[in-house]
Amino acid sequence: MLRSKSVTLLRLAAFGCLAYLACGGAQAASAAPKAGTVRIAVEGAFPPFNYLDSANQLQGFDVDVAKALCQAAELTCEFVIQEWTGMIPNLLSGQYDAIVSSMSMSAERRAKVAFTRKYYDSPSVFIVRKGSAVTGTSADDLKDLKLGVTSATSQQAYTKQFYGSVSTTVFPASPDLYKGLADETVDIILEDKLAVYDWLANTKAGSCCEFKGGDIKNTEYFGDGAGIAVRPTDDALLAKFNAALDAIQANDTYDTINAKYFPFSIR
Repeated sequence: MLRSKSVTLLRLAAFGCLAYLACGGAQAASAAPKAGTVRIAVEGAFPPFNYLDSANQLQGFDVDVAKALCQAAELTCEFVIQEWTGMIPNLLSGQYDAIVSSMSMSAERRAKVAFTRKYYDSPSVFIVRKGSAVTGTSADDLKDLKLGVTSATSQQAYTKQFYGSVSTTVFPASPDLYKGLADETVDIILEDKLAVYDWLANTKAGSCCEFKGGDIKNTEYFGDGAGIAVRPTDDALLAKFNAALDAIQANDTYDTINAKYFPFSIR
């Protein structure tokens, strides 16, 4: 079932980076953007990359990178909180101008949008509960088990292709996926490694579980890393983001953001 496609604006001053959620963070956006403003879509439900904190403010690696890119490119930017399944359709329909939300650059997505160079890379990985009887991660190993993935993700597409014989539960968002593993709704999940790392390493609930098997890399499904998506006709904006990405990676800006969230480089 598709999640709601309503959006909420989070305005960002280009250099001060002072943000607030319009309409209390709950209502659909209706006001037109200011002239010259670049609207950036973020899911807000994918920690540590993007999430809402206790004050209902956007935080995370994606958010910090987006702010740094806007400053480096001298762009006035405005965040839009967008549920995941509507990300690309609403970009193409003009509801915002770019997506900075850990979107992997798969072949399927490249056919619809234009991407910058990658701003980070992460393989996918299987996760099980500690002490699990799961012995392997092939489709045959999982034939009598319940597999979990998140809706409209590369992991869902991958399991549909290579694990079609396995009973699979599709969860609406990553937090639901992790809860499903912890409470034994499913026996094993497939998720982005960096995304689930935060849950495993930094939450009490995540201490239940661990990686199973090696990293999974498949450029057809998981792409060449995460990129910033824009409409195929927005060549000028794409060039500005690429130049800004080069700039923040050449100085210490990117590495400082990286170190805030991960004890290792994710370039």
